[in-house]
Amino acid sequence: MNAAHPILTCAEAKDFESAYFAGDEALEWSAMQQAGRAVADAVLRDFQEIGGFPSAGGRVLVLAGKGHNAGDALIAAHRIVELHPRIRVEVRFAFGERTLRPLAQRAWRDLAPVAASVSEGSSLGYDLVLDGVFGYQFRPPLDTATAELLAQVNALPIRFRAAVDLPSGLDDACAFRADFTYATGIVKTPLLALSNAGRARYLDLGFFDEPLKPTRHLISDKTGRVLTPAVLAPLRALRSPRSDKRTYGHVFIVGGSRSYPGAVLMSVMAAMRSGAGLVTAFVPESLTAAFAARVPEAMWVGWPETPDGGLALEGSHLLREKIARASSLMIGPGLGREPETLALARDIVAQSAVPLVIDADALQPDIVAAGKAPRILTPHAGELARIEPHVGVDAVVVRKGPVTAIHHAGGAYHSFFGGPVLARGGSGDLLAGLTAGLLAQTPADVAGAAQRGVVWHGLAADAWARADGQVATHTTRLLDFLGSALRDNA
Repeated sequence: MNAAHPILTCAEAKDFESAYFAGDEALEWSAMQQAGRAVADAVLRDFQEIGGFPSAGGRVLVLAGKGHNAGDALIAAHRIVELHPRIRVEVRFAFGERTLRPLAQRAWRDLAPVAASVSEGSSLGYDLVLDGVFGYQFRPPLDTATAELLAQVNALPIRFRAAVDLPSGLDDACAFRADFTYATGIVKTPLLALSNAGRARYLDLGFFDEPLKPTRHLISDKTGRVLTPAVLAPLRALRSPRSDKRTYGHVFIVGGSRSYPGAVLMSVMAAMRSGAGLVTAFVPESLTAAFAARVPEAMWVGWPETPDGGLALEGSHLLREKIARASSLMIGPGLGREPETLALARDIVAQSAVPLVIDADALQPDIVAAGKAPRILTPHAGELARIEPHVGVDAVVVRKGPVTAIHHAGGAYHSFFGGPVLARGGSGDLLAGLTAGLLAQTPADVAGAAQRGVVWHGLAADAWARADGQVATHTTRLLDFLGSALRDNA
């Protein structure tokens, strides 16, 4: 199964769809039905982060243009009415009902018996607005009438704003402001750069499962790829009945300090949930008793401390004595920035023969440049700015952000999973520990471990936000959703 699908420019997407559909209206209508229903189902899932869609008394506004985006939005509204028949749907045609193209007109005929066509939006606002005015073939600038329409809608009180494929108007000052944008079938490059697109979702319509012969030459990696849940397929398979704990690798984690004890503990907790067979943590000796009581499944090695509570150089022998047992080595969480501790981290990375995950305080120019072992770096934007000139060409870089991108060997893989629920301390420590555990299981597949870590972490975050909401929760709750994220997206 293809686990990463190409991201295309708008021109490439047009050529691809022309070749894929080859003028077959029945195939286009089937894809439109699939896209619209996928948008509806995704919207209803994401609505759970704010308490769920109102089954009774809910209000939906559809903004419809002329073509396929209008059809997708109208079909999505019809699907929502099927599931929630006591809601009110209003449709506002940006260019008039008579301008609808044949397939969009067909979608409107299906919806019309349960919807009302309106000439202006209600000042009462809406629970949901579906933006289907312009598709990816829109060329700026916005005309005056459409700009006024979008500005009016942007000013309304709306709980959830969803754009189909791309926000209408792209980045125009009056463009539709989305909370979520649902890329239907193909992710187009503008979605990665638009500040008004909200959170991106990719709705796979099967275009790239088995590409038809006329489209194969139109698929490239020039603009990167988008990751799908299929990247987790190896973790969903039955394990061998003849396996034991050594089969699934041994993670070593080096980190912690008296000033920042929690970070390394969270990384260890995540590594324990990764499926790795064994986890050994090297932490300041003053922390081992408390940590062993909290996570007894891990092996805790007490490390001599500096006067300020960091890892001291004199403890190097502890790692050297045991390193032959390791399948992967993670360094950085809660390490602190004492010169002695950072010198220790540099020496460990320089001497490592096993693949590495380098995170947090260990993301320093001289550390990431040391040694020759394969490595995964997990910086946020500020850390990346510090280390980028020193990153080797063979390193896998996990660039964390609203859309996390994994860069390796000139390619980029984007993950649309996760969201603002991750905007709290410790979420990066969980990602790094999870990734280190996955790396221990497949030490020869460094890039694959990074991809699986990012997608699994993001899917668990989505499930977590739908269960708890985005606000009144705490970081380690994410761990409780790792199992369901594997099963529910199989």
